[in-house]
Amino acid sequence: MIIRQALASLAAGYRHSAGLKADGTVTAAGDNKYGQCEVNGWRDIVAVAAGNAHTGNAHTVGLRADGTVTAAGWNKHGECEVSGWGGIVAVAAGWRRTIGLMADGTVVAAGRNLEGECNVDSWQDIVAVAAGDWHSAGLKADGSLIMTGNNRYGQCNVSSWSGVISVTAGYLHTAGLLSDGTVVAAGRNKEGQCEVSGWSGVVGIAAGSHHTVGLKKDGTVTAAGWNKHGECEVSGWYDIVAVAAGCSHTLGLKSDGTLVTAGSNEYGQCEVSGWYGIRLPGH
Repeated sequence: MIIRQALASLAAGYRHSAGLKADGTVTAAGDNKYGQCEVNGWRDIVAVAAGNAHTGNAHTVGLRADGTVTAAGWNKHGECEVSGWGGIVAVAAGWRRTIGLMADGTVVAAGRNLEGECNVDSWQDIVAVAAGDWHSAGLKADGSLIMTGNNRYGQCNVSSWSGVISVTAGYLHTAGLLSDGTVVAAGRNKEGQCEVSGWSGVVGIAAGSHHTVGLKKDGTVTAAGWNKHGECEVSGWYDIVAVAAGCSHTLGLKSDGTLVTAGSNEYGQCEVSGWYGIRLPGH
């Protein structure tokens, strides 16, 4: 099975950021109330994920080269209890839970399941996963999506989508990147986070709590949704190769391994100007 989920070297949580360096170590900045930035001892990491939520409790997840997983941060619901996992090829982190994609296309989950957001045991032929606050998404090999969890705002109403090559989930919305470079979205749109129908030439997407970010093939970035803190002010970015979106901040990885940021820095989550050597996609 060919896994489509890119191994993320950049992650943005509610009010913290994490970056995977080329040497397999991880660095983090921002709120560390629950130890979500205590990643200095991590080694042999190939991907990172951060629990992005509309409230401050968060955790950080690291996928090791050997297919095992480590986590740090808020663990009230067991979302960091992933030490027994193996054979994992991709990870996603939502509010209060962690999702792991296995090499055989099946999925495992740990954490809160009050709304069925961890009911992924029956999933098969999955090539990528995403985790919102209370809903989870699985991208199937045929380009369709399977969803579970909260659907109050229609964030799971994606059965009509086809040709999806990447999926991302925010607080109460879901976005999908289609093979033709356009983007579709479903769910809460009060802040305009689902107004992506005019996008084209997109090669990567990220969902924050209330905003959606698109990386274009020319290295520029577009964004839609909540902009109270300037998290959508990315029009001047260039030479970007990867993006990540937190609750109220946005990260962009440049081709030289440095970062640009936009949005709230109340907890130091955008203090990444000293970061360098962040792993580039495909490396």
